Amino acid sequence: MIDIKFLRENPDVVKQNIKNKFQDHKLPLVDEVIELDKESRAVKQEADNLRAERNKNSKQIGALMAQGKKEEAEEMKKLVKESGDKLTELEAKEVELQDKVKNIMMVIPNIIDPS
Repeated sequence: MIDIKFLRENPDVVKQNIKNKFQDHKLPLVDEVIELDKESRAVKQEADNLRAERNKNSKQIGALMAQGKKEEAEEMKKLVKESGDKLTELEAKEVELQDKVKNIMMVIPNIIDPS
């Protein structure tokens, strides 16, 4: 299986290899993988940002509770819960996109010629 990073950085080389192997019908797969990979990386970045924000908010809850600001802490708890729900959705989307990329990558001919 071809490496996703190589495909991302060298789509023209991969496309030429596909043409050299007379498998032109697989050319659109390269563009599809690039788009799916781009979307997957964006979802991962969003999830990472959400995790960081959730961790920050969780720490604030402790500080607010220590200060006796229960109402404000409860509001933060709601934000943390919403973040957790959104994070669950993003993680499922991440797995779905990675699976799609992996399945398509198995169909794209490897850049290394076995002969």
